Amino acid sequence: MKLFPFTLIALFIGTIVHSQSSVPTKELDKKLNELLKASNTPGFSIAIVRGDQVIYSKGFGYSDLETQQKVDNNTLFAIGSTSKAFTTALLGIMEEEHDLSFDDSPRKYLPELEFFNDLLNTELTIKDLVCHRSGMPRHDYSWYLFPTESKDSLLARVKYQEPFADLRTQWYYNNFGYLIQGMITAKITGKSWEDNIRERYFIPLDMKRSNLTIAELQQQSNIAKGYEWANLETTKPLDYFNIAAISPAGSINSSAAEMSNWLKVWLNNGKYNGKQVLPESYIKKAINPLFLVGSGIADPAFPDQHLNSYGYAWFVSSYKGHYRLEHGGNIDGFTANVSLFPSDSLGIVILCNQDGSLLPSLARNAVSDILLNVKATDWVKYLNEKIGLAKILLATAKSGSEESRVKGTTPTHSLEEFQGNYTHPAYGTVKLVVENDSLFAKFPVKKFYLEHWHYDVFNPLEVKNRAIDTSTAQGLLFHFSMNDQGEIASLKLKLEPTLDAMEFERTPFSAQVDVSKLNDYVGEYELSGMKIKISLDGKSGLLMDVPGQPQYTLIPISDSEFTLKGIPGYKARFGINKDKVIELHMVQPNGTFTAKKVSK
Repeated sequence: MKLFPFTLIALFIGTIVHSQSSVPTKELDKKLNELLKASNTPGFSIAIVRGDQVIYSKGFGYSDLETQQKVDNNTLFAIGSTSKAFTTALLGIMEEEHDLSFDDSPRKYLPELEFFNDLLNTELTIKDLVCHRSGMPRHDYSWYLFPTESKDSLLARVKYQEPFADLRTQWYYNNFGYLIQGMITAKITGKSWEDNIRERYFIPLDMKRSNLTIAELQQQSNIAKGYEWANLETTKPLDYFNIAAISPAGSINSSAAEMSNWLKVWLNNGKYNGKQVLPESYIKKAINPLFLVGSGIADPAFPDQHLNSYGYAWFVSSYKGHYRLEHGGNIDGFTANVSLFPSDSLGIVILCNQDGSLLPSLARNAVSDILLNVKATDWVKYLNEKIGLAKILLATAKSGSEESRVKGTTPTHSLEEFQGNYTHPAYGTVKLVVENDSLFAKFPVKKFYLEHWHYDVFNPLEVKNRAIDTSTAQGLLFHFSMNDQGEIASLKLKLEPTLDAMEFERTPFSAQVDVSKLNDYVGEYELSGMKIKISLDGKSGLLMDVPGQPQYTLIPISDSEFTLKGIPGYKARFGINKDKVIELHMVQPNGTFTAKKVSK
């Protein structure tokens, strides 16, 4: 199931906002253009801040490939999870103004919040949510496939989201912790998270075009269109994705020019143009790590990039001997990176319109090498090696998936018998329907064609622009299970790699046919001398008896059309003329055969 990744490309435009003789503009231009080309990125923008001055700010490539609209430093992009530092900093303001403590339980402010177990309900703190050490995995499909505009509704799902590790024993990224932080600020202030962001940041930081929703973004001019680099081969446009209620985790849309003002706050003890935007005490605390991420060395090829940790919505590490804070962001069609070198009074923001792109982090590294005057790494070579490896892994995964497929099998039931609403309380409800003799899964904002894989297992392929996108297969198979009565009872989806598959319970929906109408179908039908009997049972509904065969139960899918329970590919459709039932059409894989009604 293709749900996430994308990239950006570039040619440069724009002008330097503040020029200093010490800024090697030509060298920066050259490196960034090389990375643009190597990454197949449509476009990106960058701003570099030193102290309280923007020393370099440009756009590269295209914000819209179709119209050849070029990127500049005012082009708006979705910044994804780089929004998180804004959300946690609101709590820093609440700490100063309302005596909030990061060691408080989140349930102190949100008593309606419940977690999966008593340990989390009684011991977990806001700080645990901030630095992703709750022991809960991402559960991202809960908000991605089942979005809602109601934060309260989304919060209620947390109770059913199983952890995979004990509290404070392992780092694992979790967006729901940031939903909770945003709701805490809203509870304390009596204002929505969105209003707090506008009042506390956008207004005092002159972020006049920055916004918080896709609807607001689309009302602006000079906005980037998102793209994916499908299968590392073809650049395709993507629809904007509205992340709705999970907004505190990553819904901000902004430009490099306006994000540079956010960098200035962090490089100047919380001040912007002499005005205190964030408490200085919070800035001093929030540039420190809280919890180790993994082994501490992210890439063995770069041992000098070590002590990888997570703090107050920032990844904290040493980069070639320089103290660095950074955070990436990714949402359909867009990737971002914001970084700070507090000891060097340097900040870099890079926004691009390619999903899952390596460009922002590698461009940040290339810029850092130049401006920090450290030994440079050939990041273009590094990128090409990563892309080459990714293509090999992609081909291997596809080949391995096909090898595990059992050929020549069929589902145990007709497609109509898989129809119904499938629900899990930690996620939501997915509706399975048959359209044009094919099975589809309908999520609140996405639709998938279910390609039969083997047995009662199906492979989801996303439907885009009324066409099935075969490039979206990701190995997230739909596994169906039966109950003791032989009916399709549930759907299992492996939505979290750290947990067992999630089981969605089925509530069947079949056409409700009036008993009087069913009575009209009762009788004998003749086909080439063979008598087929239709009868009505008070519990099972319509039954069909064919000489020499077992009795079949008919399941209504419309007033006059039925499937044969447990017999895939077979249907019974009654022919009516002037309100009188005159025939029975037996629809089966080798054709349709018509039996005439001969008696009641």
